[in-house]
Amino acid sequence: MKRLVIAIDGFSSCGKSTMAKTLAKRLGYIYIDSGAMYRAISLFCIQNGLIHDGIVDESALQQQLPDVTVAFVPNAEGQPQTYLNGINVETAIRTLEVSNAVSLVSAIPFVREAMVKLQRKAGQDGGVVMDGRDIGTVVFPDADLKLFVVADAEIRAKRRYDELVQKGQPEPYEAILKNIELRDTLDQTRAVSPLRKADDAIVLDNGYFTLEEQDAWLMNQVNIKRDGSC
Repeated sequence: MKRLVIAIDGFSSCGKSTMAKTLAKRLGYIYIDSGAMYRAISLFCIQNGLIHDGIVDESALQQQLPDVTVAFVPNAEGQPQTYLNGINVETAIRTLEVSNAVSLVSAIPFVREAMVKLQRKAGQDGGVVMDGRDIGTVVFPDADLKLFVVADAEIRAKRRYDELVQKGQPEPYEAILKNIELRDTLDQTRAVSPLRKADDAIVLDNGYFTLEEQDAWLMNQVNIKRDGSC
């Protein structure tokens, strides 16, 4: 049976990473969180003082980026953890501070070029589920299955709020909603690889889906694609 390349794009805090992880585990595929890559680079910028008053020092970042490593290493439960220069930053990259920086950093052309190369290399042999903003339009325009996930901003903000509370990193709901709305605007209007639905992507509005309903819907799409490629 053909091992598919599955691209999951969509707006921030739609639960793309969770659904991609679950789907990859169920299929026995590799899971790649492209957003975590950009978050790791954003964290690097914060740690090294490369962001001042909402502006990234692109010259300094371009000089240092070749020496920065981003990798995924599974933990004891088999869940991929993001490592920045050999250090586990899975928790650190999920903070609101990083969320506020990631749209700035991910819009830089040479950053996207470097990350896209890593993403394509990871998925070149198929059997991969990758989520992000431009996976189906730029990274894998010929992906076997493309999904585009949407949900109302208020629903996404509440999900993000609950997630941060559960992690012991609470932030005000209003600040989270503002961040999500800003990221939506920046992601859709940036000059390089803006967020948009690929022409052949299937839209999933998961605002009112249960996890069970979502998983069943996803597997149905995979099975349809598998049957068509046999």
